[in-house]
Amino acid sequence: MSDPQLSVLLPCRDAAAHLPQAIRSLSLQTYRDFEVVAVNDGSRDETPEVLERWAARDGRVRVVHHEPVGLAETLRTAALLCRGEILARADADDVAHPRRFAEQVALLAARRELSAVGTHVRYFPHEQVGWGARRYQQWLNGLAEPESLARDVFVECPIAHPTLMMRRSALEEAGGYRANGWPEDYDLVLRLHLAGAQLANVPRVLHFWREGDERASRTDLRYSAAAFRECKIHYLRQGCLKGHEAVNLWGAGRVGKDFARALLDEGLRVRGFFDIDPRKIGQEIYAAPVRDAREVKAHRDIYLLVVVGAPGARELIRGLLAEAGFREPEDYRCVA
Repeated sequence: MSDPQLSVLLPCRDAAAHLPQAIRSLSLQTYRDFEVVAVNDGSRDETPEVLERWAARDGRVRVVHHEPVGLAETLRTAALLCRGEILARADADDVAHPRRFAEQVALLAARRELSAVGTHVRYFPHEQVGWGARRYQQWLNGLAEPESLARDVFVECPIAHPTLMMRRSALEEAGGYRANGWPEDYDLVLRLHLAGAQLANVPRVLHFWREGDERASRTDLRYSAAAFRECKIHYLRQGCLKGHEAVNLWGAGRVGKDFARALLDEGLRVRGFFDIDPRKIGQEIYAAPVRDAREVKAHRDIYLLVVVGAPGARELIRGLLAEAGFREPEDYRCVA
C-alpha cells in the first residue's frame, strides 16, 4: 500500500470518555487518503482498549503506547512515525466536521505558498462555554488570510491548536515540537511565523472544540496567562524586539501591568505607558510614567507594544497609530 498523503497526529491521555466521538468524526471524513498515528501517553483509563479496537477495524490506524511523557514529546513521537507529506493535529476529545480534512488539504494544494492552515471553530457544550472562550472564538473566526494571522500572531495563537494542518517540511524546518514550559502548539506557530511561513485559516467552522474544567488549559500551568506571556516575550525578542533594550506600552490597565512586569523580569526596560483614561495619566507604573495617548507620536524612537484587551480597542488604536505615522510591525506590535 502506498504512503498516504495525510498523517493525523492524535495524542491521547485518559480520553476514554470522549474518544469514541472523536474517532467517529475522523472515520466520517470525506477525505479518505490519511493515516492516524494515535499515541497513548500513559493513560490510566480505557483509552488503550478503545484505540486498539479502532485499529483492529480500520487499517489506517496505528497505535503506540508509552509511559506518560507529556504532550510535546507525544507529538514528537507521532510526527516521527508519520508517513504523509502533510501532518494534521487532532484532539481525542473534540469533533471534526466531515469536510475538515478535505477543505484544508485542498487549500494547501491550491496555495503552495502556505505552510500551515487551521479552520474556524465552535466551542461546545454551550452551557460550559465561558466568556473567555467565546471571546477567543469570535477573534479567531475573524482571521483567515495570511496577512491577518501574521498581524495578530502575538495577540493569541491565530490557529486553533487541534485544527493545525501543516506541510511536513515546514514542521521539520521549524525544529518540530518542543517542550519549553509553555503551550507547545503556540510555540510552534510562532517559530513558523518567525521563519517566514505563511499561515491561514479555512474561513468556515470545521472543528468543534470541547470545553470543560478538565481541559489542560484549565489545569496545567503551561497554559496559564503567565506562560503565554513568557512565550510571546521569548519570540518577540527574536523578532521585532531584537536589538531593543527598552519598550513603550500602550495600555496601563491590568493587562498592560502584567505584561510590563513580565518584560522587566526578562531584562527589558519599560520607558513609559500611554493611555486614554484620564485617571491613569500622570501616574507611574514600575517607575515609568503614564502619558496621554495623544503624545505617542513624540516617542516613535522607542518600540511600542499595544497591550489592550478590551473588545474593539485594538482596531481603534491601530487607526490612531496609523494617523500618527506608525507602521505595523516595524514600529509597533499588538500583543494582548
